[in-house]
Amino acid sequence: MIDPAILEPLADDAWPARERERLGGWRLNASSGHSMRINACWPLAAPDRDVEAAIDAVEAWYAVRGLPPRFKLTDGVLAPADLAGQLAARGYREGKDTVVMVGPMGGEGDPLVRLSPLPDDTFEAVFTASAGDPEDGRERIEALGRMPPPACFARLDLDGAPAAIGVAALGGGFAGVFGMRTVPAHRRKGLARRVLLTLLAEARRQGVERAWLQVEADNAPAIALYAAEGFEPAYRYRYWSR
Repeated sequence: MIDPAILEPLADDAWPARERERLGGWRLNASSGHSMRINACWPLAAPDRDVEAAIDAVEAWYAVRGLPPRFKLTDGVLAPADLAGQLAARGYREGKDTVVMVGPMGGEGDPLVRLSPLPDDTFEAVFTASAGDPEDGRERIEALGRMPPPACFARLDLDGAPAAIGVAALGGGFAGVFGMRTVPAHRRKGLARRVLLTLLAEARRQGVERAWLQVEADNAPAIALYAAEGFEPAYRYRYWSR
C-alpha cells in the first residue's frame, strides 16, 4: 500500500492553490474559499516554530485573506501526531471523511472519449455547471488551469453534446484523477467508467504505473465504481474547522 507521505505532496502539487506558503512542513493554501483542498493548511511535517505559535500564524494568514482557518489532517502523515487534540482545545471540529484510493492502470481507452492536454470551453462549461455555485465552479476551473503539465483532460459527447468529463494529473509516477463529472441527464449510463478507463489508458501510455483519487467516504456509488476497476482505500483525511 502507498505511503501517504509520498502521495500527499503529489496531491498538493496536482491541485495548486492560488496562494501557497510554508511554515516549515506545514503547507498553507488559499484560493476563493470553496474547494477545501486549496483553502486549508496541510500539516504534513513539523512546523518551523512552536505548534501553538504555528496555529496562531495559520489563523492570522487566513484572516488576512478573509477566509476561515482550516486544517487537513491526514492519517499517517501529520505533524505533530496529537495536532487534532490541540485543535479541538481551540474550538475546531472535524468534518467529513475523505478516502484516498489507489489503483492499477487497467482497462482500455474508449475511442469516443476526446483527450486534450488543456481544458477547452466545453469542458469548462460542464465542470462549472456541475458545481452548482458559479463561484465554486470558477475557483475549480482556475485550479485546473494551474495544474502542472503533463495533464490529460477527457470529454465524452453524446448526441453532439458533452455528457461526461474527467482529468488526470501525471506526476511522480502516478496519475491523480480529478474532476469526474457527468451531466445529470446522462448519469447511470456507465459514462464515468468510460472516461476513467480512457484517462488510465492514456496515463499508462505515457509510462505511469499507478493511479490515485480522492472521494468522500459517504459517496458509495463513486467508491463502488472505482473499486470495480481495482482501486482500494489507502488512507483517509478530514478537515478541521472552527
